[in-house]
Amino acid sequence: MHWTRTVVVVVAGTGAVWAGGVPAAVADGPGGRGGSGDGSHEVHLLVNGAFGNRPGELIDIEVQGVRDRGAVTVTSPVFRHRVRLAPHGPDGRAHHARPAVAMTVKPGTYPLTVHAGGRVVAEDRVEVRAPRPAEFRAGTPDDVLRPGERLGLSFDDLRPGATGDVFTAVSPAFRSKVRLTHDPAGSHWNNPRMFTALVALPPDVKDGTYKVTLTTADGRPVQERPLVVRAARPGDGDYVGRVRGPAFFAAQGRPEAARAHGHKVAAGGKVNVLWRDSSPDPGEEERLTATSPAFERPVPLRRDLSKAGDGDVPRYYGPARVRSGLAAGRYPVTVISHHGRAKRTGHLVVTATATASTTSSRSSGSSSASPASSASGGPDRTMLLAAGGAGLAAATAAAAATATVLRRRGRRDG
Repeated sequence: MHWTRTVVVVVAGTGAVWAGGVPAAVADGPGGRGGSGDGSHEVHLLVNGAFGNRPGELIDIEVQGVRDRGAVTVTSPVFRHRVRLAPHGPDGRAHHARPAVAMTVKPGTYPLTVHAGGRVVAEDRVEVRAPRPAEFRAGTPDDVLRPGERLGLSFDDLRPGATGDVFTAVSPAFRSKVRLTHDPAGSHWNNPRMFTALVALPPDVKDGTYKVTLTTADGRPVQERPLVVRAARPGDGDYVGRVRGPAFFAAQGRPEAARAHGHKVAAGGKVNVLWRDSSPDPGEEERLTATSPAFERPVPLRRDLSKAGDGDVPRYYGPARVRSGLAAGRYPVTVISHHGRAKRTGHLVVTATATASTTSSRSSGSSSASPASSASGGPDRTMLLAAGGAGLAAATAAAAATATVLRRRGRRDG
């Protein structure tokens, strides 16, 4: 980490430069134009990267408050030559540069001096530490990554004679090759030979130890690192999955009406499958699926973003079509999540379709299959018993009328 150090220097008519209450240098002449009337003004020197630099790293230098119109420059034994700062800001009185520490500089502490208008206006110190070998990193050493988690890759190639700017990481744990690049505006701006990338592991990557290989533009291997992947399990501190379901509700119904048991749907009809999970694994929301031998195909379950889901455990549902001609019965519906660690099966009651019943009745060529008549063509016994409270005569008359209508229909169909 590189810290910013600010030195406030008072340039006075006495010719002394004060830094932190101690004379830091002697100024050549009075303290500039347009002062406060006492011949003095403040010069702010900001050095970002004054501590722990390696040879080749950049030092961010900004000088504020210089009122002279001449060039503002910086000299130090850590630089190969005098560095000229460029004016910036709305009034042009701030000056900035990012010079690099020379590759030949030995570890130690070195002075840094700012010149403006032919005199010294500020001073500071710069610390340099020893260089180190090139290093490739894939995540944090000894860390265990989860499927779907993001992984940071970095290659620190700050060393004498280093060349090339195309580096690629490959691994069986990645979907494709990953290009590492240098970002001069990123957190590693001070290291011009730092190449980084951020990659997400596939949500369905299996548990195991994978090799990550860094290669050059021509495919030559540079370094390798191991990568350990293991999905969270119940009992792990980061396992937060709490699943409920599957449950079922009507095609035009609401999720609040879902039932885990006893929901009925006709063969060939539609039903919604509901699933709840307080925290799916990364990427799992895109692949939650319900399967059943009763369905025409697997059913994707999507997050319910409606207001009805606010304040409740996150829920997911999707419409399923039941296979036509399916025999009536109780069929399993299964949802598997958290990489196979959470598996739940519910049961859906499938009834015969009305179309199938009508077809069966007509193909027999008689009215005996009608639920309103008995096998002999007479009134249904259930109707007679149910009508007992209204009188046997009334029930008998109603049954006779029903039988007459059915006989007429039979003749027309014939």
